[in-house]
Amino acid sequence: MSATTTVGMRIGVDVGGTFTDFLVVHADGTRMVHKTSSIPSDPSTAVTQGLKEIAERRGETLTELLAQVHTIVHGTTVTTNALLTRNGAKTGLLATEGFRDVLQMRDGTREDAYDNRLTPPAPLVPRALRRPVAGRIDYAGQEVEALDADDVRAAAELFREQGVESVAISFMHSHANEEHERQAADILAAELPGVYLTRSSELLPQVRYYDRTSTAVLNSYAGPIITRYLRVLTEALDAAGFTGILLLMQSNGGVATPDELARRAALSLLSGPASGPTAGLLEVAPHGWDRCLTVDMGGTSFDAAVVNDGRPLVMTDGQIDRGRIALPMVDIHTIGAGGGSIAYVDEGGLLRVGPESAGAVPGPACYGRGGTRATVTDADVVLGYVDPSSFLGGDIPLDREASIAAITRDVAGPLGISVEEAAAGIYDVVNVSMAAGVREITVRRGLDARDFPIVVAGGAGPVHAAAIARELEIPVLVTPRESSIFCAAGMLVCDFKHDFVQSHKTELALIDTEELRGNWHDMAMRGRKILAEEGVSDTEVALQPSLDMRYRGQWYEINVPLDAVLLESVDPAEVAEHFHALHDTLFGYRSPDMPIDVLNIRLSVVGTTPKPRLDGAVIPVESGTGQIGSRQIWSVLHRRMVEAGVYDGHALGVGAQLQGPAIIELGTSSVVVPDEFAVEVDDRGSFVLRYRSDTSA
Repeated sequence: MSATTTVGMRIGVDVGGTFTDFLVVHADGTRMVHKTSSIPSDPSTAVTQGLKEIAERRGETLTELLAQVHTIVHGTTVTTNALLTRNGAKTGLLATEGFRDVLQMRDGTREDAYDNRLTPPAPLVPRALRRPVAGRIDYAGQEVEALDADDVRAAAELFREQGVESVAISFMHSHANEEHERQAADILAAELPGVYLTRSSELLPQVRYYDRTSTAVLNSYAGPIITRYLRVLTEALDAAGFTGILLLMQSNGGVATPDELARRAALSLLSGPASGPTAGLLEVAPHGWDRCLTVDMGGTSFDAAVVNDGRPLVMTDGQIDRGRIALPMVDIHTIGAGGGSIAYVDEGGLLRVGPESAGAVPGPACYGRGGTRATVTDADVVLGYVDPSSFLGGDIPLDREASIAAITRDVAGPLGISVEEAAAGIYDVVNVSMAAGVREITVRRGLDARDFPIVVAGGAGPVHAAAIARELEIPVLVTPRESSIFCAAGMLVCDFKHDFVQSHKTELALIDTEELRGNWHDMAMRGRKILAEEGVSDTEVALQPSLDMRYRGQWYEINVPLDAVLLESVDPAEVAEHFHALHDTLFGYRSPDMPIDVLNIRLSVVGTTPKPRLDGAVIPVESGTGQIGSRQIWSVLHRRMVEAGVYDGHALGVGAQLQGPAIIELGTSSVVVPDEFAVEVDDRGSFVLRYRSDTSA
């Protein structure tokens, strides 16, 4: 593969809670945006249905369309939804004798130290299917007690009787010696042919037994679900004549083949929004920025992420539905705030918005699909931000009167205010919630949100982004023309990525640099082998080393990214300085005289994918053209309805400028330009909003 090859058509597909988004990119950079309603009961059907609709728009059959497609990159929420609804595979767990209840006891800490009523969620594996196995490896990897094969066989018999679909194997200290887990896996494979197996020592060979066990269980819980989904999807594509490449988005920000993702199913959790930060960097790079915040507001949720120093921030201590997942994942903060978020007045007379959502079905009241409760989208319609006749290009006409009725009943009536004031209250509350979500992801990283431009995504994102920026005192926003399918676009520019880890506890000053380089070399060899199977040539491989480190006596470590040159020559003093600097950023202090402990060695192996052109030609036009009318919209500044110009976003070319208040219609979304903002179209055709007092780059 070549990083500059752009052969054939490429399609990015992002399955969301309300809509499934498509971006079709031709070799010449021309693009087609398409959205179709998601089908929660069978997400793969929405994918094939959307492809059929695209073919119809082009005057082709599905087979004729797919014959021209080189690559489809797909992000899916199928495993996330299965986890959140507890509809994953029936899973069993083999644990070291004496540690059967690790999923229930967790790591011994409480998520909220000040809430003594908080109880942990029920484990994904019930106690009856958590089977203890005798045998012990010590911390140094030495066998203390041989594995009891009879215990494994007895567990296999129970799993067979109970209809278990998948099994996770997690033994104490298997990161130091995987032999017992290998033996158990061989027995299970013979006793339970076809059952999905996860070995913690293969998936995540690092310290912390609860983290490793929880991650292995998540992988097994999701494994059969994603495997079935991919089988149905690939069979449907094969039947339609697709002979190109199908890639899946991973939650670490890279892509992988279906076979590889099926083996590491936990990386499909949160795969959809993981491409957003990469796409965000692409949008701000022409302006000279190597950092940005990405905000993605869709129908059911709001996702925020940070790109700093040219790369998305990654975490290795994430949580999914309050369960620990220790695989590297793009650090995305998600809250229940979307266009479908339901507004209501609580028992204390306070206005609340979300996290409950109307979803795709029945949807907001204005959709006319049976929904009757007031939502954020209904508020946007009443405030004039969304035109009922042009929503999604007119494919889904909205009922403004239904929105007025719902807001009057649920909010305006109980509070004794006008329907416009009630809608404005809904708008304000959800914006404050989303701003708090952005603060959460920046402050805990020691970052100031005001130092980052915002890249706006999601169908509802451009409607609310300027208000969020005002709340956060951020002066610049960039809204791509395809913001409503932003993650689908981002998937097309993401590279293959595979992460490796090995626990190695030692003091940094005493570390054996040759052994460290040897570990990195072994990881690189494994990564190159996987990439070769995925069709990536060795010349297109990049290596990104890092170490998990902490000051002596600290409870939690931090991951410190390192320069690739250290793969050839490691200088502990240079590594220590990287750690001190990052610790100072995160916690506000450094202790240069304190010993530094290394806990884990990490390496990301990245394979460059061919990049399609996402900067399709935009015809330059004079500033001020493109106005197609005007309408009344709510002014947050004046707290009343005001007249605003309405512009056809597709008629605003490079260099076009206008002042707020204004609405830019894009068919799949509307960009709200408040009174105190000005907007200019940049060279990529994106809309750059700035406070009027700030005209500098």
